Amino acid sequence: MTWSTRELAELAGTTVNTVRHYHRIGLLEEPGRRWNGYKQYGVRDLVRLLRIRRLAELGVPLSAVGEVGAGCDGASEALRALEAELTASIERWQRARSAIAAILRADAPADTPAGFEPVAAHLSESDRAIIHIYAQLYDAEAMADLRTMVEVDAETGALGAQLTRLAPDADEAIRRELAERLAPALAQTLRDYPWLGCPQGRLSKSEAVTRRTFAEAVAELYNPAQLDVLARAGVLAQEQLAADPTSGDECPRAAAPAAS
Repeated sequence: MTWSTRELAELAGTTVNTVRHYHRIGLLEEPGRRWNGYKQYGVRDLVRLLRIRRLAELGVPLSAVGEVGAGCDGASEALRALEAELTASIERWQRARSAIAAILRADAPADTPAGFEPVAAHLSESDRAIIHIYAQLYDAEAMADLRTMVEVDAETGALGAQLTRLAPDADEAIRRELAERLAPALAQTLRDYPWLGCPQGRLSKSEAVTRRTFAEAVAELYNPAQLDVLARAGVLAQEQLAADPTSGDECPRAAAPAAS
């Protein structure tokens, strides 16, 4: 019994175009033809096509189908490499699925940094942007601390929202008052996370790259009034720490991350 190209494709659960593609790349030999010029495929052609389809379903690249299907010496090695690649892909998709589920549970913006979905409501657009940058500069332990930092109480959350809404031309009195209100929370953050004063052990990039990237990011993402308030709050926080005998002094103080 013989089959036409269309009949062969239907039997194999594929398309005529796929069969023709396999011919073009040399995976399927050209069959004989009937008196009218139409191709006629036999059982061997069908089996060959089904074997190709099986290997393709397993994820074997078409370029390797011939070698793997023929049982060459490198077939097992090729399959092991494919298994490792599929395992890594599955892990990536599982992480993506978990992340999407977390975003949906928290009703968070889709671009919320990984792990920050539950606290997304406390983050402004600028905060989310700079946390994305932090994730490239700091290690996982530092990012876990940062997630804890933004789990703020209602008062600190209100201050963060006020800072987010601060107009670029906010007057002196408003800036001073907001800085004074932010300073105690910033000082407490520096007490709770002393590594912020000397973060070298928590960096995933060089200190020079981190400082330059941080400075450029903050300058770009926050308006002049917000930067002024953060700078003032940082100075006041350091003064409060200097006056606190219980605060350590192992290394110079640094401003806390700008997420509010």
